Amino acid sequence: MLSTLLLFLAGPMQSWGTRSRFTERDTGLEPSKSGVIGLLCAAMAIARTTPVDAPGCNLAGLRMGVRIDQEGVMRRDYHTAGGGGLGIARADGSHGKDAVVSDRYYLADAQFLVGLEGEDEALVNRIQAALVAPVWQLSLGRKAFVPSVPVHLADGLQIGIPLKQALEGFRWPVSPLCPLKHQPATTKPDPLRLALEITFNDTPTANALVEVRMDQPEGAAFQTRAFRTRRVLTDYCTPNSHKEA
Repeated sequence: MLSTLLLFLAGPMQSWGTRSRFTERDTGLEPSKSGVIGLLCAAMAIARTTPVDAPGCNLAGLRMGVRIDQEGVMRRDYHTAGGGGLGIARADGSHGKDAVVSDRYYLADAQFLVGLEGEDEALVNRIQAALVAPVWQLSLGRKAFVPSVPVHLADGLQIGIPLKQALEGFRWPVSPLCPLKHQPATTKPDPLRLALEITFNDTPTANALVEVRMDQPEGAAFQTRAFRTRRVLTDYCTPNSHKEA
């Protein structure tokens, strides 16, 4: 039976890069699958030497979807390291004299509802328990980018509910402490963007927007881990009215 676990990712800054090379560090417009799996590994104290697709703990086998509740604003950080009297360490033990300049992109003030779907109910329950009391610090793509609110949701465990249905049907409580910016009750809610993982056997409609992303981790230890492609379908949903607290 398919079940879905919902997570809430919100913070002043997030970065979910999938194509970073050398001095340019990119970010996607929503969380990457590899980044979310890294967050789960931190919560569950799964070391880098442990495969993320091992039997009994196949995190990579979960299907992921994202509901973008608040689109982030992309910002660029002009970053320098070294220079002056401080050189950059080299592999041979020497130090370079020039500063290294890099461009690092991130999302400001984004809010995401992330869903993870799988048939292993025991694994989904383990993940939820770990998110309630994470062993290691959780971060939103980079170690310095910590969540502004807890990642776990008290009613985030949706037993028997598939991914898209769980994302479309989740309603936020009406509360002054709720981090989301609510629209007035008299206005019709704006459609929210969905990024849904689909298989290569799925046949979307002719005008559907489907993107291929290289963020599906597989293999053993982090140092030798490979990444393969997965397909992500862009869709939209109109959220239901907020439930009473």
